[in-house]
Amino acid sequence: MKITDLLIKDTISADLKSLEKEEVLSELVELLVSSGSIKKAGKNEILEKLQERELLGSTGIGKGVAITHAKCSNMKKMVAAFGISKAGLDFKSLDGELTYIFFLLIAPGETPGPHLKALAKISRLLDDKFIRDRLRAAKSPQDIVRIITEEEQKKPQHSVR
Repeated sequence: MKITDLLIKDTISADLKSLEKEEVLSELVELLVSSGSIKKAGKNEILEKLQERELLGSTGIGKGVAITHAKCSNMKKMVAAFGISKAGLDFKSLDGELTYIFFLLIAPGETPGPHLKALAKISRLLDDKFIRDRLRAAKSPQDIVRIITEEEQKKPQHSVR
């Protein structure tokens, strides 16, 4: 599975407007609703699950990144949204810094394997400062998809000793 298998242009924002943690979660979930990835009726349940998850500890992992996620029993497949906040916001990240890059992942409740694999891939991708900088500079959802696609297509570099 690739990250780009989860993202579609309509679930990406290159310019999130929210300035508060709860607002940005709602804005990302709204991208899923407006794209048809989730039903409007399920929006409140997903927001509740995300807020419950945040109570366990912030999904703001540091370096300007949050990978917020939840499992919902009524989901048929995993869906994702992605957003960039140009101004950054206080997401209560582990490093205390502002958060600019937001990845939202919603998975079916009974399938932990794919959910954990997706979280690991996203985390590895966003651990690279060069990639984070490129994503923060993106002007459109198409730019974001292109950047992630390019990175996923790169072959892993093996060091020669």
